[in-house]
Amino acid sequence: SYAARLLQRLAAEFGFEHQWAFCARYLPQTPTVGLTLTRIRELYREAHAILNVCGAQEFNEDLLTSDRLLYIESDPGVAQIRVDQGDCRTVDILRRHRALFSFGENVGTSAFPVPTHGLTWWPTRQPVVIDFWKTNRAPKAGALLTTVANLNTAGKKDIEWRGEKYLWNKTAELVHFLSAPARAGEAFELATTVEEQQLAAALERNGWCLRAVEAISIDHQRYRHYIRSSKGEFTVAKDQYVRLNTGWFSDRSACYLAAGRPVITQETGFTKHYGNAGGVFAFRSLADIVEAVKMINADYAHHSRAACAIAREVFAADKVLSSLLDRAGI
Repeated sequence: SYAARLLQRLAAEFGFEHQWAFCARYLPQTPTVGLTLTRIRELYREAHAILNVCGAQEFNEDLLTSDRLLYIESDPGVAQIRVDQGDCRTVDILRRHRALFSFGENVGTSAFPVPTHGLTWWPTRQPVVIDFWKTNRAPKAGALLTTVANLNTAGKKDIEWRGEKYLWNKTAELVHFLSAPARAGEAFELATTVEEQQLAAALERNGWCLRAVEAISIDHQRYRHYIRSSKGEFTVAKDQYVRLNTGWFSDRSACYLAAGRPVITQETGFTKHYGNAGGVFAFRSLADIVEAVKMINADYAHHSRAACAIAREVFAADKVLSSLLDRAGI
């Protein structure tokens, strides 16, 4: 009921009335909200494309009537490792799709260490509706470098490969950069829930401002306001994305850019394709962070404009999605 209410509200706000559906297949009578189950089944048969985002959609008989399933991978690394380890179930799932796309732009290239075993992975990016985020308002005096994060994902998608464990969480990377605010002479704010008191204390000792995340993430308008009220973003990436050199970039960071807010983010190999020419800065070390903060503060207006330009060129939804469909042959 929560999901249905939220979808109905979003549909009304963005002009999708009578064009949405929620189907709870895990309940006995397969209840639907929005479109009827009959119409959903028609759409499965008629749709030009069905995007299986994060690979989260189970393969029910209705869905498999389509030959236009597109796999949109948000977390590069795990599926490729499972294929390399001979996981037949993962291979079968992937091969049921017309085309495979990944936000890890280096997957399938020499920059990415995991073999793809004949599976073709196309690079794609997080699509952002630029007009929803852009603002002509400069951040107020005292605005902070912020980010919104989930630090409580330990173990959910951790995976071992060739004798090493690759972690699906940010905490492992965050601890390497605890002193970043003090070193940069800049306050950083982290909107999250920190379950480990020892980590929370370490963050506060090192000059981090901690903010409760629920009030921000519960509503898309509040989330947008938080990003547009920030000076920019400072964030780390998940261990898997970094050590596997995936070329991944965050959808949240792309929204900061679209709002004209510069981004300082951990290098995952994405600078092979864009970035580090102003507006977005990739770091590997504390010294890189200090230099990025210095450059942003020296000419904020320039880096704000550069952030907007990167968002328009790299992440604009019309460009991203048209490219994706073209390469899928749709």
